Amino acid sequence: MTMKQFKRSTRIGEQILRDISILMQNELSDQIPSMVTFTHVRVSDDLQHATAYYSVLGKATDREAVAVYFAHERKHLQHLIGRNLRLRRVPELTFKFDPSIEEGIRIEQLLDEIKDNSKE
Repeated sequence: MTMKQFKRSTRIGEQILRDISILMQNELSDQIPSMVTFTHVRVSDDLQHATAYYSVLGKATDREAVAVYFAHERKHLQHLIGRNLRLRRVPELTFKFDPSIEEGIRIEQLLDEIKDNSKE
């Protein structure tokens, strides 16, 4: 009986997700202009690139401020995350906004409105 093998890139992505979430919560929470949640990290199969997807709860201006922060601090965050990775070369990190949480909240609001209207 063999267990399903997971790709190394998937395991590295999960490790980066854990590390970046802890880093944001413990060390960088006072530097981020809004509440940020990381949804997932995708790492290329050759382990050269990693994309961290995040969501921001707040206004559009908060989202823009977070994007600017990540663009400015990308190399520093990559260095901090690389401390815990046992890799010869740390993947080049990029950050992308993930609208899925906002979309989920909006769908839930619409469903609640439909439910409320059907009671009338």
